Amino acid sequence: MKAVVVGASSGLGRYIGVDLGRRGDRVALLARRRDRLVDAAKVAGPDPLAVACDVTDESSCRAAVEEAAAGVGGIDALVHATGIDALVYATGIGPLAPVEKLDADAWRRAMDTNVMGAALVTSAALPHLTKSGGIAAYLSSIGGSLTPSWPGFAAYHVSKAALEKLVEAFRVEHPSVGFTRFVVGDCAGGEGDSRTGFNDGWDREYAAQVHPVWRQRGYLTGSLLDVEEFLRVLDVVLRCGGTVPEVTVTPRPPFQA
Repeated sequence: MKAVVVGASSGLGRYIGVDLGRRGDRVALLARRRDRLVDAAKVAGPDPLAVACDVTDESSCRAAVEEAAAGVGGIDALVHATGIDALVYATGIGPLAPVEKLDADAWRRAMDTNVMGAALVTSAALPHLTKSGGIAAYLSSIGGSLTPSWPGFAAYHVSKAALEKLVEAFRVEHPSVGFTRFVVGDCAGGEGDSRTGFNDGWDREYAAQVHPVWRQRGYLTGSLLDVEEFLRVLDVVLRCGGTVPEVTVTPRPPFQA
């Protein structure tokens, strides 16, 4: 398999890229922080490629995708000789604040990273994906599709709902490509740099206020998704070649006797 993972400098994106590399796949790791990508590449198997990419910049997206495609000999999840066949968009930010306190900058950053970035990277990769009949998978959130928006998460969940429609739009207009949404429940990622940095920068006092509300409404199960199980499911979906349009993975609630 030849694959590109966007958002591979930390969290689940890093874990995905490292896991694919360790499975023997040719992997290009894309993110804004190249120094972290280089560190990830050191543990990601044979000849991984680290490519700097700012998903909010169109020219950066196009240059990064072309460098990745050339570097891995075409991005290919299904043993095609050329073309991008596995694109995983794992980039995402989630500012935590009451909806009325989100300023224009917070809304722009969330939409630019979570939605516009996905659109720009996908558009850049689309010629390769079309040529190979490839697959593009996008990490989404249960709050963007399965539950009401959680208090404090307006920007994140609105952007993830928009991402869901973006994936549908690409699927409708480009049916030869396997566009897949991968909806993820509560997951802390792996260890070290693979730990999620999703809550970095949150207002801790406000987080302490809304966390009990999330739990009371049943949005949190009290468990975290096993990251190894997450990786196993994602790997199966990628190797299905886009025949699975959507998958939801959430942690099992704690057993109560």
